[in-house]
Amino acid sequence: MIYQHSFTNGTQSDLPIGKVVCVGRNYAEHARELNNPVPSEPLLFIKPSTAVVPMAEPVRLPEGRGAVHYETEIALLIGERLGGEVSDAQARTAIAGVGLALDLTLRELQDDLKAKGHPWERAKAFDGACPLSRFVEPAGLDLDNLPLSLTINGALRQQGSSAQMLTPIIDLLRHIAQTFTLLPGDVVITGTPAGVGVLQGGDVLEVTIPGLLTETSRVLPTA
Repeated sequence: MIYQHSFTNGTQSDLPIGKVVCVGRNYAEHARELNNPVPSEPLLFIKPSTAVVPMAEPVRLPEGRGAVHYETEIALLIGERLGGEVSDAQARTAIAGVGLALDLTLRELQDDLKAKGHPWERAKAFDGACPLSRFVEPAGLDLDNLPLSLTINGALRQQGSSAQMLTPIIDLLRHIAQTFTLLPGDVVITGTPAGVGVLQGGDVLEVTIPGLLTETSRVLPTA
């Protein structure tokens, strides 16, 4: 199925599918669980549009490339151009939707690339590496206190809140806009809480922003 931005009310967006700007280590406990230092400023990298797939469709794991880790993240759909020095109000207005993403990671490959001082893209930006949920309208949402969770086969694996982010959502957008101009249709994924782990063929995933959004997917069996 070809991905298109859509909303929980059943409407589809005519925004194009752009780049995905990702934020690494934005939850201190996640940084610690992987024995990574907690960054002093947001750690940014990009997934291309070819990484984006619908979360409601089955997740296809790359074969023969090692363990694939899940990382559940709050996703922000950008609806207006955002670049350079911007205000809090401009950053807030640029958010067209709030949803969830899975930042799929080839962890063994990432560890190898990190050890060599190389970029992460081979481990983070492969085709299908960014399943995205539907989005909810942002009006009235408390962006500083958005909960999120992931269950796998009915067991809670990740649970957190935007209140735990080292850099809050609006500050993130302002920081990103100074380096990467955000265009309508781009998505920002904002970091993952602790509890990441390996996906297995046949796993059933349910990601939730309680009271707002629930998406269910499954991992295709590997050959």
